[in-house]
Amino acid sequence: MSSSRGETERVTGRDFQTRKARGERLVVVTAYDALFGKLVDESGADCVLVGDSVGNLLAGYETTLPVTLEQMIYHARSTRAGVKRALLVVDMPFLTYQVSPQRALLNCGRVMQETGADAVKLEGAKENILAAVRAVTGAGIPVMGHLGFTPQSALTLGGSRVQARDADGAKQIVEDAKALEAAGVFSIVLELVPAKVAARVTEAVSVPTIGIGAGASCDGQVLVLHDLLGLNEGFSPKFLKRYASMAAEVRDAVSRFGSEVRARSYPDDDHSF
Repeated sequence: MSSSRGETERVTGRDFQTRKARGERLVVVTAYDALFGKLVDESGADCVLVGDSVGNLLAGYETTLPVTLEQMIYHARSTRAGVKRALLVVDMPFLTYQVSPQRALLNCGRVMQETGADAVKLEGAKENILAAVRAVTGAGIPVMGHLGFTPQSALTLGGSRVQARDADGAKQIVEDAKALEAAGVFSIVLELVPAKVAARVTEAVSVPTIGIGAGASCDGQVLVLHDLLGLNEGFSPKFLKRYASMAAEVRDAVSRFGSEVRARSYPDDDHSF
């Protein structure tokens, strides 16, 4: 455990800011169901993110755009069943918060009511997003921000590309982070941002930054579970470090099962009633 808190004591958004003040790094990992949520929670992660990346990984979508509110509620509720200690954050899918502050509040409120989540995550920092953040946090719902590469804007951004490479972009992302902090977010994900720029953002705001492809100066790091486990073999960005090779293990296990079934060696007496 990276925290001195008791293992059964729930992590909160307030804890995130306390950790930043103490210089303690935050660990964030995605999960989409009760079983993996339980395993990630028991590993000592500070936060479990139910990402709309569920669309890419479990549904086979090319982008996160087709993911619906109902899908996110289903996966968040499932993950909540396995997560007892870590902060549970849910991505709000495309068009559930961009249209109006009122719709954002209603949709975020529905997620909180129907899933038992601890917070929601909204991408971007345009004025409509800032208005949504203000409305949602004003109703007492914690919000995590997201800057840099924002997957719901992938078509506009030209795909998965590093953002804020030039001086103007770097200045803008710092301003956006400050605006999100003023709007009430408790933390900000920085995705695909040059390390030096992410360091500037981290210094510019009092809320913690959570990096993914944003260097080592962020206050925490997030990875997609299937990526760090080596289950998603077709995804190999520069920032990703695989901590296991489970795709090969899955193929091997299923292959051995098949071989034993065909050879009539499974089930044997030890596995029969």
